[in-house]
Amino acid sequence: MTGTTPTGAASNRLTLDGETVAFEEGESLFELARRHGDAVSSLCFDDRLEPLGACRLCAVEVEGQARPVASCTTLAHAGMVVRTRTADLERHRRILTDLIVSENPTGAAIDSLRGSASQELAQLAGRYEADGRRFGGARSGASRADDANPMILRDYDHCISCYRCVRICSEQQGDDAISVGGRGFRTRITTEFDGLLADSACTFCGQCVQTCPTGALADRRALEHAETPGELAATRSICPYCGVGCSLDILTKGERIVGVRPAPDGPANEGALCVKGQFAWEWVQHPDRLTNPLVRKDGELVEASWDEALDRAAEGFREVAAAHGREAVYAVASGRAPHESAYTIQKLVRVCFQTNQIDNCSRS
Repeated sequence: MTGTTPTGAASNRLTLDGETVAFEEGESLFELARRHGDAVSSLCFDDRLEPLGACRLCAVEVEGQARPVASCTTLAHAGMVVRTRTADLERHRRILTDLIVSENPTGAAIDSLRGSASQELAQLAGRYEADGRRFGGARSGASRADDANPMILRDYDHCISCYRCVRICSEQQGDDAISVGGRGFRTRITTEFDGLLADSACTFCGQCVQTCPTGALADRRALEHAETPGELAATRSICPYCGVGCSLDILTKGERIVGVRPAPDGPANEGALCVKGQFAWEWVQHPDRLTNPLVRKDGELVEASWDEALDRAAEGFREVAAAHGREAVYAVASGRAPHESAYTIQKLVRVCFQTNQIDNCSRS
């Protein structure tokens, strides 16, 4: 969207860093600045969440205002004069970054396999050369090493209490499985009765992992491949587990799949996935996965060619139809199958057996 000009009344214009720009009704200064190529810093902002204005890193100067305002919660109005890059603002952001990094040891780069947003604080720390020593002192957060669930790592030593995980669980998933407990340096992300995720209302959708800007919440399965050699690459695809058609990015190193991330611009899912789509991807390269057809000979399953296997299947259908009638055959199409396969199976039933006994499992 960078560089585009929205439609609207001619009066919907303001001055942004010395340039006259148009804005949409209801657009925030943060969104406007980002659309015009100015990536204003933020650690509490997620497009899918209601603006919170908690981290104050997105503060901008508005002429006539005594102090900088949070751009994510300030709507654009005609005639505004807004500055997003000044010496005072950069000093403000540098101090805030130093304070945040000093609270938790996230200044160093953290493995990007933890989640799609896990690099945000590390990148900000690199930009302002923040290493946490300037404001050294007490630290908050305590990791839950006792939570041995196989999907989500709760590494709260890296938590900065931005609450994005809590808010996305509530606002987007409607689960309210996690919440905020304590105050000050005792603030922590917790579940009901401070228990394990498996004992809470958590559905393991992984939304909290993908919104966390520090990697405090991480994808355990992906991290198992952190030492896999090769450059990390992402390939856009569609989740095969049901008929919804969620868009996702398959993460690979060389020829090996090392993780999955939801596509924020996916038309069906808008950055969300279920537990299967987010975490159940290892079957693709599992050593127990069948790679050749099997047929039963003398009571044992043995590998066979596709021609032999298909001939065996066809003969079995013919024998059933001959013995019990054509209505003894029916089919259920898999929601994991592509459209071409679904079309073929219904054609097989309707043309070869001349019935309409075909159904599918593509139901949410």
